[in-house]
Amino acid sequence: MNSFTFNDRVALITGASTGIGASTAIKLGNCGVKVAINYNKSAKEAEDVARKVKSSGGKTLVIQADVRHASQVSEMMKKTVQEFGKIDILVNNAGGIPKRTPVSEMDDALWDLTMDLNLRSVFYCSREVIPIMTKARYGRIINVSSVAAFTGGGRQAAVYAAAKAGVHGFTKGLAKELAPFGITVNAVAPGVIDTPFHQKAETGSYDQFMQGIPLKRVGTAEEVASLIAYLASDDSSYTTGSVLNVNGGQY
Repeated sequence: MNSFTFNDRVALITGASTGIGASTAIKLGNCGVKVAINYNKSAKEAEDVARKVKSSGGKTLVIQADVRHASQVSEMMKKTVQEFGKIDILVNNAGGIPKRTPVSEMDDALWDLTMDLNLRSVFYCSREVIPIMTKARYGRIINVSSVAAFTGGGRQAAVYAAAKAGVHGFTKGLAKELAPFGITVNAVAPGVIDTPFHQKAETGSYDQFMQGIPLKRVGTAEEVASLIAYLASDDSSYTTGSVLNVNGGQY
């Protein structure tokens, strides 16, 4: 049962076809929030998430868009507003490690790809939703970061860590900028979470992380989604400019 307060809210979640994004869409849908599920390439998985939301009586919209491109972000926002009339909650979840490469061997294209996916996308989506939220005098922006922003990341992930650290600075600055309009901006920094991210990013075996995690286990996408749901709810009205860790005590 939902313990958070939502008052006829609409959420847009980027990268919501798998992992933390998918769990967040399902969690918010179960809370009665209308959910726009964004994906880039994983159409089947996004539709599966939508079906799970609808099975509990929720309303969804599935939208393909590459959030690295401003024009596609703009179109995604327009479709969401056309379908649901507004956007109250934005979860900037899309991100990842395109390729693990030493900085000395990294070309400009891979730097740009990593920054575009993890930082520029947050800027594009936030910039596009701000006029919608300021007009309503209400909004919740939640950026999904990483423990890498604090630790420098794992093997050959310095640029990913830098991008996520940029998300933290952007979160804090934007929180100050939007506070007068009743809009809160926060970030969630997951540690090792059992999602497809680690397979795609070639993170390695979970066992190697256990020694550095006081709770002696990896986290679940649902555990991160529960924190995002709190930040997306009316209950979090006095929390803004914060970066909340979800890492089992790892950092």
